[in-house]
Order: sequence, then C-alpha cells, then structure tokens
Amino acid sequence: MASVTLSEQQMNDYNRDGYLVVKNFCNDVEIDKLYSTAVNDDAMRKNALDLNDQSGKKTRLSLWFTPGDDVFGYLTRSQRMIKPVGQLLGEGSPVCHFHSKLMQKEPKVGGAWEWHQDYGYWYKNQFMFPDQLMSVMVALTPANKANGCLQVIKGSHKLGRVNHGFSGEQVGADMVMVNNALKTMELIYCELNAGDALFFHSNLLHRSEANLSDHPRWSVISCYSLQSNIAYNETSTSWKTAVKVVPDEAILQWDAGSLSNNDFLAKENDPALKETGWETSS
Repeated sequence: MASVTLSEQQMNDYNRDGYLVVKNFCNDVEIDKLYSTAVNDDAMRKNALDLNDQSGKKTRLSLWFTPGDDVFGYLTRSQRMIKPVGQLLGEGSPVCHFHSKLMQKEPKVGGAWEWHQDYGYWYKNQFMFPDQLMSVMVALTPANKANGCLQVIKGSHKLGRVNHGFSGEQVGADMVMVNNALKTMELIYCELNAGDALFFHSNLLHRSEANLSDHPRWSVISCYSLQSNIAYNETSTSWKTAVKVVPDEAILQWDAGSLSNNDFLAKENDPALKETGWETSS
C-alpha cells in the first residue's frame, strides 16, 4: 500500500471540520493481523483499564506510551501514519507519539464515552499547544450507529478548550457548551469500515454510545504531538521523542515482538482521572 499523502483539499477539510476520514487506510490482511494480535496478546488483556460511564457500563482500554517493535508499534510509526500527521500538525518540528490505546467495546456490555475533547484530558498534562496535538483512530472492526461509533460535532475544535468535569470515571465536557454547540453545528456519526482511519483535532468534541449490538467495536487510537509542544505535567518521555519512522510494509513483513514490552498506563497514574479543583468550579 502506498503511503498516505494528504491533498490540499483534505487538509482544508480537516482545518475546517476538525476531522478527516481516510478510507482503506489499512488493507484487510493488515487489519486481520492487528485484530488477532489485539485479541490474543495477553498483555492487552492484563493491562486493560475499566472505566465506568454515567450508567455504570464499562468501557475497556489498554494504553501505552512508547511505540515498540510490535505490530501496533509498526502501525503507529509507519510512513503512512506519520506523513499525514506531520502535514496536519505542521512540519516545522518532528512528530512525537504521546500514547496509543486499544479501545474494546464488547457486544451488549461496552460502555459509552461521554462528550469530551481530548485536550480536556491533556490540559491536565499541561500541554501548551492544542493545535499541535491530534489523534488517529484506525477501525479494527466495523464502526456504525448500532455498535456505538464515534460521534463528532463538526467544526467544534474552533471553540477552544471547553471546561471539563467528571462523568462517572470519565472526564466529560460542560454540557451547556455541548448543547450550545449541537444547536450551532452539525452532529456527524463517523461510521467506518475496518481499516478506515479517522484523523481528529485535540479540541474536537466527540462521544460514542454504548455498544448494544451483537458485534464488537474495536479500534486503535494513536495520539501525536509535535516536539515543540511542551508538556509540563507528563512523566512519560515518548511525547518529546521524535518517532522513528518505519516503512509501511513493516506491519506485515517485519518480525513483531510482544506487547508485554510496552510501558502501559496504570489507572492510578493517569493525571486525567485526578482531581485538580477546577472540575467543580463551574
């Protein structure tokens, strides 16, 4: 598969809307390898975090910082990933990998994600520049309305950071501002086929419903920053380390190590889940 280079139109769409869908970002063989690794690698299960939504349903994720020599590390560091990320964040500084997470929404039991901005979390890591932060979601299974696909408010990244408080064990956006945004801007359901990618800005408001379908919804989300973006409250080091880019064929052709070598996040160490005082001030 040829590396992804975004057109001027795609970059304009991202800057206007706060998100961009790239179809067929990974092919079927690559997705089969990624998904089977996600399901079968013990490290993913042992390091999964359960976060309760407001209704008490659980959403599961495994989060790690340094991209390694495993199949997900190869995806995260691939030329097809880093090239468009650099285009969208600005190519004046090297692209760094903040963290990646495997999102696991199982049939019937997978919980919702409340309305939030990623920078609503990452503000607590004291990143300076939200325009130099973004996420890329790659669907490992189909994502649709039935199984709780991502919903976004088109153009909401232009609001800047919205105040966030706790919703269950998650950090959720101020619903007055969310409801105002929904009156003003368009709600989009980002339905993806397995292998499609969704690039989105750190201030884009987004959420997802619980998975009440008979089918799983799994995805991997890699989050990136520029090396020029300083984080004053982040103890990991990947956020300031330039990505060592690998060729796209590494996903299928290179030997892949175990994910057990990765530096997974422990729930008690997540600054986003710690009270700072301002969550209840509004």
